[in-house]
Amino acid sequence: MSQPLATPTLPAAAPGGTAPTVRRRLAALLYEAVILFGVVFIAGYLFSTLTQQRNGLTHHNLLATWIGLVVGVYFVWFWTHGGQTLPMKTWRLRVVGADGAPVSVGRAIVRYVLAWLWFLPPLALHPLLGLRVPQTLFIAGVWFVLWAASGRFDPQRRFLHDRLAGTQVVAVGR
Repeated sequence: MSQPLATPTLPAAAPGGTAPTVRRRLAALLYEAVILFGVVFIAGYLFSTLTQQRNGLTHHNLLATWIGLVVGVYFVWFWTHGGQTLPMKTWRLRVVGADGAPVSVGRAIVRYVLAWLWFLPPLALHPLLGLRVPQTLFIAGVWFVLWAASGRFDPQRRFLHDRLAGTQVVAVGR
């Protein structure tokens, strides 16, 4: 009796869809950065108008907090109302819980806070170690590549912040 041909094993799929490639997720992240430029610009303009800010050093810590909150509300709202931002819709990606269920507000907030780990650790080294800008950029680039690699080696292609938050990004219908 002949043996059936072995089928190649695919990455584990989420209950709500298949696991997208890391490249696809990074492309959506790049598109997200373009959209966020507009969101941050409008939030910054609103802040400086309402506070009558005359230069970038006035209220800069309050401005940074405001921008962080606005960006957080942007992501949490979209992730809890359909699981997709505009770039995620374009790339046909959706954020769901580890079980495939829609993301709760609490879990979306945890995911947003943990997603800052993409950027904050290497940037925090700049003042702590007195690094020059090229050194900081190099460290940030290496950190970014390592963080992205975490999605390559996870069975469900989840980045570390998704694993810690109990969420995952899945590909949705074509």
